[in-house]
Amino acid sequence: MNQEAEAQSPEFNTAELYLEETFTDRKVGTIRRLTPVDADGNPDANRPPVYSGMAQVMTAAGPMPLNFDIPGDTLEEACRQFAGCAQQAVEEMAQRLEEMRRDQASQIVVPGQSNQGGPGIIGA
Repeated sequence: MNQEAEAQSPEFNTAELYLEETFTDRKVGTIRRLTPVDADGNPDANRPPVYSGMAQVMTAAGPMPLNFDIPGDTLEEACRQFAGCAQQAVEEMAQRLEEMRRDQASQIVVPGQSNQGGPGIIGA
């Protein structure tokens, strides 16, 4: 294997391993708990668990997945904070979509110009 291929090959970081568990109420969403473990799979008490939430929001374009971090040290805390964190993720998604809509609306397509084989787009 040449040096370039070796430099690009991903290497698993055994100092940052987590055991992944999934919890769901089968209605609102899912919480993932990532519990830190060592290279042998034993719990690593030096690092805290990480919680993340997953849900879907219905939009005019159909269901949109949401993924968001949930602060907390326990599953119970994560469950209590799920709704607030999901709402914040919805608001952030709406802001990003609005920014994308504004960016798209402010671009001018100029016939005859190309940008990597496609139509030319010039920012206004």
